[in-house]
Order: sequence, then structure tokens, then C-alpha cells
Amino acid sequence: MGKDALTDAPASTSKWDAEDYARIGGFVPALGQAALELLDPQPGEHILDVGCGDGTLTLKIKEMGADVIGIDNSLSMVAAAKAKGLDARLMDAADLRFSEAFDAAFSNATLHWVLDKERAARAIWFALKPRGRFAGEMGGQGNLAKLREALDDELVARGFGPPTYAANWYPSVEEFTAVYEQAGFKEIDARLIERPTPLDHGVAAWVTTFRAGWLDRAGVPHEERRSIAEAVADRVGSNIADYVRLRFIMRKPN
Repeated sequence: MGKDALTDAPASTSKWDAEDYARIGGFVPALGQAALELLDPQPGEHILDVGCGDGTLTLKIKEMGADVIGIDNSLSMVAAAKAKGLDARLMDAADLRFSEAFDAAFSNATLHWVLDKERAARAIWFALKPRGRFAGEMGGQGNLAKLREALDDELVARGFGPPTYAANWYPSVEEFTAVYEQAGFKEIDARLIERPTPLDHGVAAWVTTFRAGWLDRAGVPHEERRSIAEAVADRVGSNIADYVRLRFIMRKPN
């Protein structure tokens, strides 16, 4: 087992390169349109995008007439969002720091990377105005079960012990609701949506892009990652990723 696999769980297990993500993971913001429609940004609203990534959906919010600030804990992603002309800031979702309050918050494909989920929920609550809404989408219970099992099986077969802690928080509706109710939110509407997703660049590219942080923690040398990724693709046997999304909207009470 790699040395890093024995350390305490970090606040987040994501690791991103904006250029690689744009090439391999472009389907993620593309499929976030339904969550964006749930947010329903209005002209003149002050909106926070939690985990803005390279700013693809942040830009859409801006184009709808809202004043939007994006935050992300990846310097590469923040730089890519800034290159789109966006107000993007290097900040962790569990440690938001703003002097102003927002009319609404949005998050797509981010919260499942944030392991300090209670702090993140409370930080988002504090960032909102009374009656402010929070809408978005994240990985839910059962998300990528087949892909994750294939990767861990391949790591074990090659003598790498997968990290002992969870890489992501993929909650049930009940688990998710409990966390956000405890933070103070009301009117929570959350639901699981099965969404098998074709991976245009294949499973191997998905592994090296979306599980880079996991491979780091397992202590896998970079020169071995491509062969591991290709073996995982063989184990899965298709280019369909078994995504399950948790889509939600809620409000901060008066």
C-alpha cells in the first residue's frame, strides 16, 4: 500500500488539470443543464457557484443576467474560469469567506468530492440571504459502483491497496437531507436519478482523469497508470458509466 493511503482522509479527494478535464470531462457540465434549470437564475441576482470548475456553467449563469462568483479549490480550474472572463476565486467549499450574502447558490458535480460535508453545508447556509435558495446536483447513492469496484479490484490485483477511507460522499436522499437540515435548510427536495452515461473518450481516460487523486493516494506511479486504466476498461467491458445523480433544491429560512 502506498504511503499516502495510510494518511488521514483529506477534505477533498479531487485533483484536476483544467485542460485534461475540458477534453475528457466535458460531459459533466453538459449534463448539468437540468440542475441549472432548477436553479432558474434571474437577471440581477447575486449567485455563488460552489465548485465552478472551468466555469462552463458559471458562464451560463452570467449570460442569464445574474451577477455570479465562482469558487473552486483547484488553481488550474480557477485559472480556466478566469480566462472566460469570470469572477472565480480559489476557495474550498467547506471554508467559504464572503462579506456579502447571495440570493442563491449553485453546485454541479462538486459536493461528492467534499468530505467535510457538514462544514460545507453550514458554510453555504451562511453565504445565503434569508430565503436564499441552493440548487444543484452531485453523485448519489450507488454512483459509479461498477467502475469504482473494477478500479479497486485492479489495484488489489497489482499489489496496490486502495485508500482506506472513502474517496467520495455519495449519499442517499435521507443522508443528504439530514446533513442539510442540520445546517439549517428547509423545504429540501432531493431525489436520486439513474443516468447511465456514455464516455466518449472511454473508461481508461475516465480513470486517469477522474481518479487521479485516488491513484495518488494508492501510491500508483504515473508510468503504471495507463496500463491500470486500460485493464479497468477491460473489466468494465463497455464505455457506459453507471452514474447516479442526486439533484436537489432547498431554501434558507427567514
